[in-house]
Amino acid sequence: MKKIGFSGVGVMGKSIVRNLMKQGHGVSIYARNTAKVQDVLAEGAIWSPSIADCVAKKDVVITIVGFPQDVEEVYFGANGILDTVSLGTYLIDMTTTSPELDQRIYAAALAKGAHMLDAPVTGGDSGAKNAQLTILVGGQREDFDACQDVFTALGNKIVYTGPSGSGQQTKLANQVAIAGAI
Repeated sequence: MKKIGFSGVGVMGKSIVRNLMKQGHGVSIYARNTAKVQDVLAEGAIWSPSIADCVAKKDVVITIVGFPQDVEEVYFGANGILDTVSLGTYLIDMTTTSPELDQRIYAAALAKGAHMLDAPVTGGDSGAKNAQLTILVGGQREDFDACQDVFTALGNKIVYTGPSGSGQQTKLANQVAIAGAI
């Protein structure tokens, strides 16, 4: 089982934490507002007082935060993920952002000796709760393969889409197709 650092406190994020713990992963979480995560802390998640503490000595770090600017802050901010990530850590951003932002994170992660996957999801809160998310993963194939146990704890449709940024591109195409159908 992996040691996982997690940042993201919405309904979807808490369901992801629960599903990771159900599969035996140890999950440390960071949130700006501790009150919002008291329920998952009571269920066994470990509180981290800073993103740096959450990331330190983890096998995998997962983010699913609100907006692209939040992704930038947790990855590139002072004492953020990229300042404190350990050599060999797998970084997985599940936030819907942009291929360009993902590629910036990917390049910075490689420079730090870490691995980066963009893995936006579809399925909403109910998909997260029931571990039935569709996960669209971009990055190196060997990194995708190394994180299969994490992905299968969260979703029932896990698709490798190609190199860095491909997960975001696929999610964008999916959203455009849905909008067109509506």
